[in-house]
Amino acid sequence: MVEHNALELDAVFHALGDATRRTMLRELARAPRTVGQLAQPFAMSLAAASKHIQVLERAGMIRREIQGRTHVCHLEPGPLASANEWLAYYQGFWSTRLDRLEQLLREPASPPDAQTDGEKS
Repeated sequence: MVEHNALELDAVFHALGDATRRTMLRELARAPRTVGQLAQPFAMSLAAASKHIQVLERAGMIRREIQGRTHVCHLEPGPLASANEWLAYYQGFWSTRLDRLEQLLREPASPPDAQTDGEKS
């Protein structure tokens, strides 16, 4: 497993912890969006949307390009790929554990030691 900077992953998971920011990222995966376009589905002010965008920027998940008075946001997939790689390690861990559990459940049950009264000491 590749080692990741814990602070970077903390910032990514913090950013992903909010449904508004996850929706913004989903929109940015489709195409770059202005701050106003990102704010619109939530009926929030540009200032409130900007605060969410700043969290995503600090996590390195988006970059903002200023075109005159318009701020256009672009998805930066690198941090998401790092988070996915980190999660994939644990997915492998749990898959192995669950596969073993399934194997144990499918094995025929071995009867308990059947001792007759004559065999007991």
